[in-house]
Amino acid sequence: MKSYDAVVIGAGPGGYVCAIRLAQLGKKTAIIEKEKIGGVCLNVGCIPSKALIFGATQFHRAQHDFEEIGIGFKSLDCDLSKLQNWKDGVVKKLTGGVTQLLKMNQVDVLTGTASFKDGRTIEVKGKSNETVTAASFVIATGSRVVEIPTLPFNHKNILDSTETLELKTLPKKLIVVGGGFIGVEIGMAYAKLGSEVTIVEAMAEILPGTDRELVSVVEKKMRKMGITVLTQAKAMGSRQLNQGSEVELEIEMGGKKEMKTANRILVSVGRRPNSDQIGLEKLGMKLDPKGNVIVDSQGKTSVSGIFAIGDITGPPQLAHRASMDGLIVAAVIGGENAHKDYKVVPWAIFSDPEIATVGLTEKEAQAKGIKFKIGKFPFAASGRALSTNETEGMVKVLIDESNESILGVHMVGPEVSNLIAEAALAIEMGACVEDIIRTIHTHPTLPEAFPEAIESAFGKSIHIFKPPAKPK
Repeated sequence: MKSYDAVVIGAGPGGYVCAIRLAQLGKKTAIIEKEKIGGVCLNVGCIPSKALIFGATQFHRAQHDFEEIGIGFKSLDCDLSKLQNWKDGVVKKLTGGVTQLLKMNQVDVLTGTASFKDGRTIEVKGKSNETVTAASFVIATGSRVVEIPTLPFNHKNILDSTETLELKTLPKKLIVVGGGFIGVEIGMAYAKLGSEVTIVEAMAEILPGTDRELVSVVEKKMRKMGITVLTQAKAMGSRQLNQGSEVELEIEMGGKKEMKTANRILVSVGRRPNSDQIGLEKLGMKLDPKGNVIVDSQGKTSVSGIFAIGDITGPPQLAHRASMDGLIVAAVIGGENAHKDYKVVPWAIFSDPEIATVGLTEKEAQAKGIKFKIGKFPFAASGRALSTNETEGMVKVLIDESNESILGVHMVGPEVSNLIAEAALAIEMGACVEDIIRTIHTHPTLPEAFPEAIESAFGKSIHIFKPPAKPK
C-alpha cells in the first residue's frame, strides 16, 4: 500500500494541473488515469477538434477566399487521412509534454481504474494494481457523451464526437444530431472539407442560450456554405441501408415525420458526469439530481478530505474552468484560504466565424434590473479585419449606466476566442469605460474593436458613424 499527501483521480486539464501545483507546493502527489494523460480535452476534445477545424478552414479559404486577393490554385485537394495524422501529431506532442511535466515535478502516475474503498483509501486496477491512501483526494474524472436511447452508437455510422473526429474518409453526407457548440463546430468543419451537412436540433434554435445576434452571423455563414439546419426537430430512430454503408434517420418536425439519409450520423446532445464509476456511493457523497458532485467554494465535497473539480461538479463544462478549479483546490490543500470566487468564466465557440462571450447577457442584465448601455463595433470597419479579408461579425459591450463598469462582452468574428481574454480581465478586475478607452491598443489589430465598441455606446466611436440621439 502506497501513501501520499494527495491523490488526484483523472489526468485531464483539471487533474494534471492540480497534481502539478500540489507537487510544486511540496505535497507528495499521485495522479490516477484509466486511459490517456490529458483526458478528453487533449486527446479527443478541445485540441484535436481545433486542429481539424484549422485544417478545414485553410482548405475552405483556399477554395473560396484566396482568389479574391489574387492567389489562385490550378488544383486543390485535401488528404483527410494526412490531416488526421497531423492532428494526431499535435495531440501526441501535447500529451507527451504533460506526461514529462508530471515526471519532472515528481508526480507518480498510476494507470488504471480508481474506486474508493473508504474515505481514505482507493483501489487502482489496470496496468497499475495498487491500493493507495492519502490525506486528501481530488476527483477530476470529467464527463462523457450522452447516448440517445432512440439512436444508440453503433461505432460504424452512428458516432460520437470522438469517433467523428477520427474519420479517415470524408462522408458524402453527414447528419449532426444536436445543434450545440460541439455539433456546430464539427459540422462546419466537415462542410468545409466537402461533406453535405444537415444539423438537427430539438430546440427552437441552434446554440441555445447564446446571444441570438451573434448566432445569426454564424447561421448566415452556414447558409452560404450550404449547411441545412432543422430546428424543433427530433431524431426518432434509424435503420441501416446498403449493407450498412448508409443510415436513414427518422426526424419528427411539427408532428410530421421525415426520412434523411447519410453516410455518418454524429450524435452530440450533451455530456454527463463520470460520478457513477468510482465508488462514491460507498462514501455517501452528496450529488445533485443530474449526478454532479456538490462542492463548496473551496471545492470541498460533503466527505471530509475529498475535493472535486471540473466537469464532474456541473456546468460550465469547460477545460479552462477545470484548470482554475484545480489550482484553487491545490492551494486549499496546501494550506491557503483560497476560494472559487470567479466573477466571470469566458467561453468560446469555434464556429465560423467564432463566437466568444464573457459576463452578463442582455437578458441576464435585464433580469437583475440593471440599466445598461450597449455599444457595438463591426469588424467590417476594422482595418486589420479588412486586411485579412475576414470582416464578418462584431464586438458588443454592455456597460452599467450607474458606474460605467463593463457588465458583459459578446463577440462574433475572426479570432474572438483570443480577443475575449482582454474583456474577461477587464470584468474580473472591475475595469470601467475609461480604463479601456485610455489603454492604447496596437494598430492595426483586431483588439482595437473593443474600445471602439465602448465608445460607440456614447456616440463617440471614431471609425463608425452613429447619429447623435435626438433630445426627448
